[in-house]
Amino acid sequence: MAKQKLRYRIREACEEDIPVVMDLVKKLAVYEKLADTFTATEELYRKYGWGKDPIFKVLLVENESQEGPRYLGVALYYFTFSTFTGKPTLWLEDIFVPEETRGQGVGRALLRRLAEIAVEKRCGRMEWVVIDWNEPSRQFYFGLGAKAMDQWTIFRLIPDAFKKLAES
Repeated sequence: MAKQKLRYRIREACEEDIPVVMDLVKKLAVYEKLADTFTATEELYRKYGWGKDPIFKVLLVENESQEGPRYLGVALYYFTFSTFTGKPTLWLEDIFVPEETRGQGVGRALLRRLAEIAVEKRCGRMEWVVIDWNEPSRQFYFGLGAKAMDQWTIFRLIPDAFKKLAES
């Protein structure tokens, strides 16, 4: 039996959507086998996403069909700046479509909307990272024309390390 074609809309999340956003991001953490690292709170999302100086934005995919879950996907993004291009970069921090709704164009539609935003903001790049073992996602992104930046290594300082550096 074929899946019913989903009808949905993509919209910018508002402060009242924080519990939904967190639920979808928690599901992403479980999918990526990183649930033990999820320490975000609604208060932190409110402060950094909807406070007086927000640093990220969120897109939600809302199901307009009669069946299935109400929310079909989420994308959290922000802008960085490329010193080499002299233009902003749309940085996609996380994108997630629950397994039960994958393969129906939701992820592609989210990425298309993000690409539209990147065009509107005259970005020089749109970038994100993908966990190495997630081959289905890697192949999906390659299919969209994305290139893996294998020659770059991500470095990370965690709070203890950057506090130590700041105090040195």
